[in-house]
Amino acid sequence: MSDADLAERYDQNLADTALFDCDLQFAKTLFSSPASLVDLGCGTGRLLIPFAQAGFRVLGVDLSAEMLRVARAKALSVPLIQANLVELDCLRDASFDYAACLFSTLGMISGVEHRQAVLAHAYRILKPGGRFLLHVHNRWFHLHTRAGRRWLIADGWRRMRGSPNSGDFEMPAHHGIGGLALHHFSRGEIVRELTLAGFRQIRVEPVSLCPDCRLPLPWLVPGLRAYGFLLSCVRSKM
Repeated sequence: MSDADLAERYDQNLADTALFDCDLQFAKTLFSSPASLVDLGCGTGRLLIPFAQAGFRVLGVDLSAEMLRVARAKALSVPLIQANLVELDCLRDASFDYAACLFSTLGMISGVEHRQAVLAHAYRILKPGGRFLLHVHNRWFHLHTRAGRRWLIADGWRRMRGSPNSGDFEMPAHHGIGGLALHHFSRGEIVRELTLAGFRQIRVEPVSLCPDCRLPLPWLVPGLRAYGFLLSCVRSKM
């Protein structure tokens, strides 16, 4: 499947993904009043468009020209730029009230130093007191399948040997998309990375595969049971 076909079918292929509504509702709670919002890895604009309609000053950033083309066709007035999230020097310091990086976009960034660079940029472009919303997949959810447990054992050996690719899981083919390596985080790992980037007031919301994405008994070892995490945090005011 070409990049153009993938972009054209993206919304349709993932329309039944419960997370698409769950993270949007979470964002509406976190980004409570109209202000400036940047979506890092905006795809076809599913987050940007409703917030633009609600009076927010929005900007979408994505590496894929085809995804941006689809987003622009849906909302001509929404500003979009094509850029690598690792290289965001084109965005000024302290220029946004809110930032988001959803649907495991951070996990698609290869290499821990590159993921750290994305978080550093997110921190830099937020105003003091600005809020950041992030979604990641949970590595320990793999305990629930035999193949997942085999991957965890193999990945444990990679970590012991200091492999730069430890934590990267090759996702099964879906809607013609195959060979995608996606970094899966433990709860402690992603909280640590956000803290190192300077973020504070980190709130972790476990996400499940239930239709409403809520994790039953969320107090019961969510770090092992959650399919992923929605995290909100704040840039310090210093």
